[in-house]
Amino acid sequence: MDRRTFMKTSALTAAGLGFGRFAVAADNNPFAPSPAHGWRVFEVTTRVEPAVNGATQVWLPLPSVEDAAWIRPMGNLWQSNAASVQDVRDPVYGARMLAARWDAGGPAPVLEVVSRFATRDRAIDLSQPGMVAPLDKATRTLYTQATEMLPTDGIVRKTALEITQGAKTDLDKARAIYEWIVDNTQRNPKTRGCGLGDIRFMLETGDLSGKCADLNALYVGLARAAGLPARDVYGVRVADSRFGYKSLGKSGDISKAQHCRAEVWLAGFGWVPVDPADVRKVVLEERPGLTLQDEVVVAARKKLFGAWEMNWLAYNFAHDLRLPGSSGAPIPFLMYPQGENAAGRLDSLDAATFVYKLSAKEITA
Repeated sequence: MDRRTFMKTSALTAAGLGFGRFAVAADNNPFAPSPAHGWRVFEVTTRVEPAVNGATQVWLPLPSVEDAAWIRPMGNLWQSNAASVQDVRDPVYGARMLAARWDAGGPAPVLEVVSRFATRDRAIDLSQPGMVAPLDKATRTLYTQATEMLPTDGIVRKTALEITQGAKTDLDKARAIYEWIVDNTQRNPKTRGCGLGDIRFMLETGDLSGKCADLNALYVGLARAAGLPARDVYGVRVADSRFGYKSLGKSGDISKAQHCRAEVWLAGFGWVPVDPADVRKVVLEERPGLTLQDEVVVAARKKLFGAWEMNWLAYNFAHDLRLPGSSGAPIPFLMYPQGENAAGRLDSLDAATFVYKLSAKEITA
């Protein structure tokens, strides 16, 4: 997309959207995401500099989740000294990414991408089912099947059946899994990045700690094992929480603000947003000494089954993803930049081989 089209499209889209404002102090401003807060427009800039010699490839996630009710991508601009840059999609999940390639002997690699998008809070009234079209067969199959990192047999299925025993409806099952994860897991600040989401290992070892890609993957795997379509949604926080939760927001430099969430499909409601990992994040990070019984945690726990505050950019739903053009094995998810050269994979969490920076700003009317 050229700059003139990018700016024109952004302006036309923004003209029809409302802009919410922040409040402060979580204790005095209960966590209550609502579409009534209106639309907001954000711009995220990602700069990537692989610090390596020789031919190199990089895959950078682009916004590819679009839903008229809560997220609207508004275009991307990029500049680079790469030999080639392609806008590509994963054929299974539709995950969109920028694939760049540098030849050996060229200049030090640089790639910069600017993405704009609009978001609005999600909040579903789970007491009022409506007329929602059934999930099509192909989508249901995709989001109930097992993957390498999301098995649905063995200890995963056994645990899911134990958790949902006695649940009479799919809503009851989905909520039971959510409550079980909140009660039984821990956020581990020492987990690298966002974790890997190896849920069989978590259950077999009894180590139910980690970060969002572990705890929310556990939700998705257990839900699928219980027969519910479910999926991870990978993205990054782009703004502070309007409700004053310091643990649930990040603005400015968002290089380490990656966060994945989860959705479960329920008849009469469609895709329902959930995020048990963020409940555990509030316990650990909001302030010292919190427990699940503290009101600031209780308020978040109540809402994060059925609601998301959309100070967050959703990239994609892809899991166990094979990068287009890569010679390596599949990756668990695409939420960070990924790289590859003759020496193998480049770790975007290692500043010695892969320097990258993300920054976010809100575009106001």
